[in-house]
Amino acid sequence: MVFANIECLLLLLLLVPYIIWYVLKQRTSEATLQISDAHVYAKTPKSYKNYLLHVPFVLRIVALTLIIVVLARPQTTDSWQNSEIEGIDIMLAIDVSTSMLAQDLKPDRLEAAKTVAAEFINGRPNDNIGITLFAGESFTQCPLTVDHAVLLNLLKNVKCGLIQDGTAIGVGMANAVAHLKDSKAKSKVVILLTDGVNNRGDVSPMTAAEIAKQYGIRVYTIGVGANGMAPYPLQIGNTVQYINTPVELDEKMLTDIAATTEGNYFRATSNSKLEEVYRQIDKLERTKLNVREFSKREEEYRWFALAALLCLLAEVLLRNTILKKIP
Repeated sequence: MVFANIECLLLLLLLVPYIIWYVLKQRTSEATLQISDAHVYAKTPKSYKNYLLHVPFVLRIVALTLIIVVLARPQTTDSWQNSEIEGIDIMLAIDVSTSMLAQDLKPDRLEAAKTVAAEFINGRPNDNIGITLFAGESFTQCPLTVDHAVLLNLLKNVKCGLIQDGTAIGVGMANAVAHLKDSKAKSKVVILLTDGVNNRGDVSPMTAAEIAKQYGIRVYTIGVGANGMAPYPLQIGNTVQYINTPVELDEKMLTDIAATTEGNYFRATSNSKLEEVYRQIDKLERTKLNVREFSKREEEYRWFALAALLCLLAEVLLRNTILKKIP
C-alpha cells in the first residue's frame, strides 16, 4: 500500500501533545461532587463505568488517526516497472512428426528435445521466446512472450499426433519467420529442430530461408538422430514392438538454410550432443528490450473513513448514555 499524500501523515505528530494534555488533565482534575467523608465507600466495588472512563478518548484518538490516514489517500497498486533488459527474439520450430518417437535419443527424440528446450528457455529469462510446431502442416503453440511459465507449460503439452503427419520444414520455418518479421529486436533467431526430409507443404525450405534472410532473421538448424538405424515403436494390436528404421536426414538442406541466413547447422546424435548444441546457441548476442510499464492504482480510503465514522459514533454514544456527565 502507498499514500498519494504521504506528507499528511505528519499530522499524526499533533496527536502526541493532545494525548499528553489529556493525561495531565486527568491527574489535576478535581471531583465535581464533594463529600465530607468517603470512608463508607471504600469497600464498594467499582462499577464497569470506571473501566470505560477513558474509552471515549481512545475512540477519538483512533478516529483522528484514521481521518489523517484518509487525508493521506492510501492506495493499492498493481504494476510492472519500466526496465531495459538484454535479450533477443527467438522462435523454436520443433518437428512433431511421428518419426520423432524414435528412441535413439532417450526416452525418445521429441521428449529429449522438449527437455533440452526447457533448460534453454530457463537459461534465457530476458528473451522473447515462442514455439512453432510442424509436421505435415504447422501451427503456433505459443507466440513470442517473456512469460516463460506459460511457455514452459505449453511446451509440456507438445506431442506427436497433434497435426497431420509428414515433414513440412519450409512451412514450419515460414510460420516462425512470420512471428519475427515485425520484431524491433536487433537479433531475431529461429531454432529449427527436425529429424527428417522435407516432404510436405507449399513452401520450400530454401524459399522460407530467403524470406528469413530478407527480414534479417538467422536460422539455426538442428538435425536430430543417430547415424545409421534407430529403434522406432510400432503398435501391433495391444503390444508395442520396436523395429530398426533408417535415419533419413537432409543435412545438406539444413546446412544450406543455415548458410543462407548466416546461422549454423548442428547435428545432435545423442542427448548430450543435443544439450551441447543448445549451449552453443545460448552464446548468441544479446540486444536491449524495453519492458513497458503498467500501473493500476485503487483508492483504499473508504474503509478507513468508515472505521473513523464508527469510532466517532461510538464515542458520542458512550458520552451521551452510560458515561453521560451530570452538569
